[in-house]
Amino acid sequence: MSPDKEMDGSVNIEDNNGSGEGGALSEAPYSVSLDKIISEMQLTVLCGGELTSQVLISTPDLNRPGLEISGYTEDFTRDRIQLMGNSEMLYLKSLDEDVRRQKLAKLFEMGFPCLIIARSLEPFPEMLSLGEKHGIPVLGADIATTALYSELNRYLCVQLAPRKTVHAGLVEVYGEGVLIRGKSGVGKSETMLELIKRGHRLVADDIVEIRRVSHKTLVGSAPDVIRHLIEIRGVGFVDVKRLYGVGAVKMTENIQLVIQLEKWVEGKEYERVGLEDTYTEILGIKVPCVTIPVMPGRNLAVIVEAATMNNRQKMMGYNAAQELNKRVFENGAPEGGSGFSPYY
Repeated sequence: MSPDKEMDGSVNIEDNNGSGEGGALSEAPYSVSLDKIISEMQLTVLCGGELTSQVLISTPDLNRPGLEISGYTEDFTRDRIQLMGNSEMLYLKSLDEDVRRQKLAKLFEMGFPCLIIARSLEPFPEMLSLGEKHGIPVLGADIATTALYSELNRYLCVQLAPRKTVHAGLVEVYGEGVLIRGKSGVGKSETMLELIKRGHRLVADDIVEIRRVSHKTLVGSAPDVIRHLIEIRGVGFVDVKRLYGVGAVKMTENIQLVIQLEKWVEGKEYERVGLEDTYTEILGIKVPCVTIPVMPGRNLAVIVEAATMNNRQKMMGYNAAQELNKRVFENGAPEGGSGFSPYY
């Protein structure tokens, strides 16, 4: 067993013994400006347009303030965007003007980043006046409330996701995101270039920005400054998009497999059967990991393709090593015990 394997068969990718492969997780909270949200979600500014550049959103959670409007404010969270749809607006419409103003005044006095009204519903005049008074932008959207909630939450989850930067390459192979790691000079970029020639797509070379966009999804991308570029020792930087066309690159990709390239060490035992799955942990999510020893004559691109398809088969419920193990135990050793078995 490799010394960097844990007892449960997983590999800790973040303990890299100073090899420069780990990458640091930023502890600072992330935020996105309300201006950017308005642009991305195509929202309309109803009041407080001069404030939108100053408002920063730091949580992907949203709130529909039906309970708060009705009077229950014990668990109100002030850092969430407030979203109103038909239900809230119809309830407010059913109230007398004075009562409506009192309830809205109490809501706005608690403070929140902004209010979005869905379905192109007409805001009440009190909403606009209270928004101006308390410095809270009021925005409008022309899509259904549930759709807006889902789209905005998804967008904020990506923008505000925990993230780290690692020294690696990321390529899409047969629709699967493959993170290729290894020390400098082991052949990561050359392997990816061969994969690109074989019809697969480059996402990032040398530096990969990884975001945990949900409790089980990691998304990788390239920094803007090196996007679509790949460095080949002896040649220099190559622009993959210009050299091979737009079909050879991709902006982002989910990470479904990690491949660790390392120089062949004489006498070291490498996995030959594959019964025991190995995982590596990135931002708290375990990802299948395969270690491939590098030596002259090995076609790494073909091996990466095979490892990717094998990983997909496992996710679909078929494990070739387990099938072999089953055959061995079902058939037993041939008479005389001279038959082949990987366990003899």
